[in-house]
Amino acid sequence: MGSFLSCCSKKKVEDGANMGGGGSSSWRIFTYKELHAATNGFSEDNKLGEGGFGSVYWGKTTDGLQIAVKKLKAMNSKAEMEFAVEVEVLGRVRHKNLLGLRGYCVGTDQRLIVYDYMPNLSLLSHLHGQFAGEVQLDWKRRMKIAIGSAEGLLYLHHEVTPHIIHRDIKASNVLLDSDFEPLVADFGFAKLIPEGVSHMTTRVKGTLGYLAPEYAMWGKVSESCDVYSFGILLLEILTGKKPIEKLPAGVKRTITEWAEPMIIQRRFKDLVDPKLRGNFDENQLKHAINVAALCVQNEPDRRPNMKEVVNMLKGYDPRGKIMPLRIESAKYKEELLTLDQTSDDDDGSGSPEDSEYGVFGAMEVQKIQDPYKRFGYNTAVTKYV
Repeated sequence: MGSFLSCCSKKKVEDGANMGGGGSSSWRIFTYKELHAATNGFSEDNKLGEGGFGSVYWGKTTDGLQIAVKKLKAMNSKAEMEFAVEVEVLGRVRHKNLLGLRGYCVGTDQRLIVYDYMPNLSLLSHLHGQFAGEVQLDWKRRMKIAIGSAEGLLYLHHEVTPHIIHRDIKASNVLLDSDFEPLVADFGFAKLIPEGVSHMTTRVKGTLGYLAPEYAMWGKVSESCDVYSFGILLLEILTGKKPIEKLPAGVKRTITEWAEPMIIQRRFKDLVDPKLRGNFDENQLKHAINVAALCVQNEPDRRPNMKEVVNMLKGYDPRGKIMPLRIESAKYKEELLTLDQTSDDDDGSGSPEDSEYGVFGAMEVQKIQDPYKRFGYNTAVTKYV
């Protein structure tokens, strides 16, 4: 990974290098001066969010491009590694459902990553955050987001070489463009898997509630861990429930524990996010719940791969048989649950390590002013429909 950064940070890279992702067709190296000007000197008024890594700022380049700039707070070895991993991975991927690299800046004591700005922020902001009350995510959009996110993961697991395990699939890391097309983001925890390697053992990263049991407890990571996380995300999209919620007396319950009895009793309508007011396709709902139930099985070998997940979400069962409507509740050790520091005001998930936010992470729970309004730009294209 160091070779990529050392090479690119020492020489000028031509604009148009064909390594962007998502809607981006190119990435380039920015100067600190350019990004300082674009963000109005990294003004507090431009700040979109803040987390353990540092801050994210809204900006506008001289050629009119609206960007999000992730500025790392501290250049310790951990931050340096996550920066290197993210730039390395973003430089490799190119898919309409992955947030690509717009550029980066490497200075003596500065590390910044530049992305396209996503006007509809994150999935989290619409399910649990500042836009939750507006119910912009109707059933059709939710299914579009589920399928698009799955297609982004399929690309990481099966189409790029070496294969990539994201390790932090969650609602705050699914960003939404002006058409509510999903883009999976934040590759700071990603693992590149050499050909022929089925799994690795590593230090646990990610967000409790989304973590596969074998990964949360033993650090065993594989593509199947992303499949599990996607299953939790899919349940979250369908139900509007957080992965872990607090009950009275401080008791914590996972989304699978909540859903399990209703799935067993086939009370599918009771699972649907009440904000949809009954406006959903019942057949699609049953099918999607089935897919989620397969993804969150405790045994990794029993989970489908992402190719199968995408096919099933699109209505095709590659296994050629009726899938059992059943779910297994993840059982985290008590010591892990005690590390989950959720509150009624946060995103409903905690990290087994330091709190880590997504690219636009803290925005979902901050009542920030829309940058389009703040800076006087036309919102006709992106205003919520």
